[in-house]
Amino acid sequence: MKKIVGLLIGVSLIFVLAACGKDESASGSDGETITWKMGHLSNEDHQWHKTAEKFAELVSEKTNGKLEIEIYPNEQLGSETEVLNSIEAGTVDMTISGETMQNWAPEAALMAVPYAFKNEEHVKKVIEGEIGKEIESAIKDKVGVTPLYYHLRAPRNLTSNKPIKSPADLEGFKMRVPNVPLFMDAWEKAGASPQVMAFSEVFTGLQQSVIDGQENPVDLIHSGSLFEVQDYVNKTEHVRSWIYVVVGNEQLNSLNEDMQAAVKEAAKEAQKFGMDLYEKETEGYEQKLKDEGMEFVEVDQEAFAKAMKPAVENSLSEEQLELYKKILSAAE
Repeated sequence: MKKIVGLLIGVSLIFVLAACGKDESASGSDGETITWKMGHLSNEDHQWHKTAEKFAELVSEKTNGKLEIEIYPNEQLGSETEVLNSIEAGTVDMTISGETMQNWAPEAALMAVPYAFKNEEHVKKVIEGEIGKEIESAIKDKVGVTPLYYHLRAPRNLTSNKPIKSPADLEGFKMRVPNVPLFMDAWEKAGASPQVMAFSEVFTGLQQSVIDGQENPVDLIHSGSLFEVQDYVNKTEHVRSWIYVVVGNEQLNSLNEDMQAAVKEAAKEAQKFGMDLYEKETEGYEQKLKDEGMEFVEVDQEAFAKAMKPAVENSLSEEQLELYKKILSAAE
């Protein structure tokens, strides 16, 4: 009898182990859900965040839920630079970044050179042409991230509590700039006292008079509620630029071919979604800021361009200068 019981237990164990083996292979690398973390600086109402949500939805749909993207707005995972460092460390997977990447890839500085672009068409022509490919390639090689899609940005304008119409009005003016050496140099040359500060600290910095002003596109001026602590938007329009949604090379390359194709397809659709939002919303932001009491000031843009040009040319390396000249000639 003991032999029969032992035999039955042995047979049962074989079935249990076989069943476990089947479950394990079903939930192995092909069956597991991969989760990517994405951190960025804008708030939940901003077009970047809305587009990121759309992208996450498309990725989930196109990979049958095998790849999920968790989005952390408002610098919850750190500043732009910190998140890029976290992608390198493997603790974050995606972010939204632009000229800040010049700290790794000098070519990225050309994404936001003061007064380099004449208009929106000029910017698009550069992004989608050979110059854009050159910049993307440098980002991929030197930053270790792959651009998936881009957002056009509204022109950057200077905000303040007194009208600033020309560089002469900048004397003693303490202003925040992002961690972009070229911005520091250009504003210093124009006569201001610039300092680097994370975007999440700007509101408090203005409130406590640590700084007198800052520069950003109208959408970020609005999403950062800067209308509560600034009276004027001075229409310097000193930078027309774009920003990429990027993923770590390692994270992208770890996916199988089908999933990589799904991510790229989702990115293409998110690009269109984001562009539609940009066109719809950008005009509205100027009115929203006016409704909140901000006054828009016409400035002498030529005087600002002239004041900043020596800084631009001195800040750029030979290689960057060559790219800068290519951008200028692309407008012709």
